[in-house]
Amino acid sequence: MNILTPTQTKRALFFIVADFALSLFSFYASYLLRFNFEIPQIFMDNFAPLFAILVSLKIAAFLIFQGYRTPWRFFSVQNLLNLVRAHLLAYAAFGVIFILFADLLNPFPRSVIFIDFVFSIFLLGALRISKRVYIEAKAERKNLCVIIGATNEGSFIASHLKSGGGEYYPVAFLEDDRQKIGGMIHGFPVLGLKELQNYADKKEIRSALIAKHFHPKELGRLINELKAAGIEDVKKISLFENHTDIKDISIEELLAREPKDLDTEAVARFISGKSVLITGAGGSIGSEITRQCAKFGAKKLILVENGEYNLYKISDELSAYKTINKLVSVVDKETLKRIFEEHRPQIVIHAAAYKHVPLAEENIDETIKNNIFGTKNTIELSIEYGVEKFVLISTDKAVRPTNVMGATKRVCELIAQNIKQKYPNAKTEIAAVRFGNVIGSSGSVIPKFKEQIAKGGPITVTHPDIERYFMLIDEACALVLQAAAIAKGSEIFILDMGERVKILDVAKKMLELVHKQNEIKIVFTGLRPGEKLIEELLTDESAASTKYQSITVAKESRCDYAQLENVLENLKTSGDKLSVLKELVPEFDHKLNGN
Repeated sequence: MNILTPTQTKRALFFIVADFALSLFSFYASYLLRFNFEIPQIFMDNFAPLFAILVSLKIAAFLIFQGYRTPWRFFSVQNLLNLVRAHLLAYAAFGVIFILFADLLNPFPRSVIFIDFVFSIFLLGALRISKRVYIEAKAERKNLCVIIGATNEGSFIASHLKSGGGEYYPVAFLEDDRQKIGGMIHGFPVLGLKELQNYADKKEIRSALIAKHFHPKELGRLINELKAAGIEDVKKISLFENHTDIKDISIEELLAREPKDLDTEAVARFISGKSVLITGAGGSIGSEITRQCAKFGAKKLILVENGEYNLYKISDELSAYKTINKLVSVVDKETLKRIFEEHRPQIVIHAAAYKHVPLAEENIDETIKNNIFGTKNTIELSIEYGVEKFVLISTDKAVRPTNVMGATKRVCELIAQNIKQKYPNAKTEIAAVRFGNVIGSSGSVIPKFKEQIAKGGPITVTHPDIERYFMLIDEACALVLQAAAIAKGSEIFILDMGERVKILDVAKKMLELVHKQNEIKIVFTGLRPGEKLIEELLTDESAASTKYQSITVAKESRCDYAQLENVLENLKTSGDKLSVLKELVPEFDHKLNGN
């Protein structure tokens, strides 16, 4: 361990030694002043024992008032007051001792004690505040910044940074609360946006630290306004135990949507105490569904996953929950049946699917087998074993599909909505939930862009006009469970994904956030097979509402299920599976080379 590394013990020893030395100087200087710099020898004879008593009392008083616990750079007004209180206690105790043992301690010039009291507070206080003064004097060499948020947390952060805690030094606060604008905090002005630009130019401020919460749209607007004021470096900051945590703004924070009607109580009532089986439990959607089911109190979690590593990751993460982990593909109906027989789930959430569009185009047979027949297996077993609710995770790509993956998911929706024709007495409520891209999922462009930026680029975008919906994965999964809670059977629920976002704009914003817009190029590679320019969530503008604004219901898609099954049997053996998919989904417009 480096001997210079600061610790509480080292700090205490340093200040005890320093206090001893400064107290000796103060005591002797008080004698000099009292006797006009010519101290009679008779008064020096008991100088040492008197000093020993006084300095011992001072150190003891400092320990009582925790004077050796505060880091040097954080010495504050409160610490100064404690220093004065410790002196009052020490010198009062010295006075009592002197009165009780006057015969032993005399001669002693009593005025010295008052002179020394003032000297000691000045010298010991100056020592303690010296580092803070030094640090603040060096502030001009730091990154001058504005703190966003004149709040209690913002105030604490400014105080910490002012004391030298980090590479940034605050010079102002920014607020939109008109009542706070014009005030002062720690000597720094509280500004509004109108005043910021001139002040930023005057002080050469090029950084901003956000110390309060903003909704995604507000955050995006704030960043644009700061850039208009010449402030390019914008980060988030929080304070934990005298340490600042400074992070870049992530693209997820700008794209995220926060559902206003997320009903966690309804989800808890739906999940709590139930046995839940989740297929594809190790995937990005399935694993988050699993986490939320655990959080909302599921009695039993049966995780079905055909990828060993994915299953290991989620089961290890939830090891305290003691999940039941089944390494099996939904295509294997016999093994799946044994799981249903043994564990009798009450809720089944079917997230297992091949979702990567280009890979599905390269592996049509396996995609059809896994997505369509794996779904059919799981629904049939859910009905056979009296599952209360079956929830199919669908996708916006099922709407007027142009790729194999989207077409297979549309077939899954048709099975979910019409299978009750075959099982009219089935009590299982079957529903699908359709939504677009979730931020952070394995198929999202954002992890890919991050990887490309980390490698120095270029960022590859298929088309300058391509648009997608985005939602945070945890919000999407919470809404999936909320939709399932209100399902009555045969619905296709649609999550409100907000407005579509241009992928090119996402790429540009990600480069801006890491200040590499002039270093990394964006390259257009052309639409991939089956890829749409614009994804849709509804086949038309008409949809039924629910009691939640964030969840609507698509029109029913009724068909003759017996005929549908006949075509599915043909799909198993056909050598021209695309033609059979077209028969199943007439609106399937396969795009081999994009739009």
